[in-house]
Amino acid sequence: MIRRRFGAGLLAALLLSVGLGAGAPARAADVPAIAAAADLNFALTELAAQFTKDTGKTVKLTFGSSGNFTTQIQQGAPFEMFLSADESYVQTLAAAGKTEDGGDLYAIGRLALFAAKGSPVTPDAGFKDLRKALADGRLRALAIANPDHAPYGRAAREALIHEKLWDTAQPRLVLGENASQATQFATTGSAQAGLIPYALALAPAVSSQGAYVLVPAAWHQPLRQRMVLIKGAGETTRAFYAYLKTAKAKATLAKYGFALPIGVK
Repeated sequence: MIRRRFGAGLLAALLLSVGLGAGAPARAADVPAIAAAADLNFALTELAAQFTKDTGKTVKLTFGSSGNFTTQIQQGAPFEMFLSADESYVQTLAAAGKTEDGGDLYAIGRLALFAAKGSPVTPDAGFKDLRKALADGRLRALAIANPDHAPYGRAAREALIHEKLWDTAQPRLVLGENASQATQFATTGSAQAGLIPYALALAPAVSSQGAYVLVPAAWHQPLRQRMVLIKGAGETTRAFYAYLKTAKAKATLAKYGFALPIGVK
């Protein structure tokens, strides 16, 4: 199993953790820190900008793996809100008394198979060419997020197991620390293909770099994504939390390929 770091560049900058601000400047102490799963990179950045435009309030977004954020919050990291790609992490924090309540299910994530322009691998919903590429040597590296702490990595592993490709693919895996890093590997050619969040594959900065196909939802456990307020969350964070439950915010999430839960807490 291969582990690599990615280099600099426009896409890398877009996929790294960011602080979001617009409108009137705010002191750093006044801007709450929000921890968010890496698959939300483009969608939540857009939502935070909309929130600032509509309310004048600013939040700072940090993207990464849900498992790592859970550990950090347990250890006292100063996040006021957590948007996880797997609701079990929110449930873990709630059980530990770190959150205000059990939070809200805000989306159902999907997985995509992506290959950059010039890749010898052609994405298809049945993994037919992926299977052939593993057998004939065209696929030397397949990017996924680390399944040990990244929900999309676990979903990728489950999809490969479902198609009986895990044992063959495992020696060729390039593990990203989170889904954004796995996407970077796949878009830059560090890997000939990648199993990445559909929400990232849909973003113009990624989709313009190659081709992708949606992985059948039945091939992995549902990616039930839950958000929650951390105890002590301030007024701005509460306003942002409420904003993400509005019809306008839900429309943005849907634009990025997230399925929207209906009538589920």
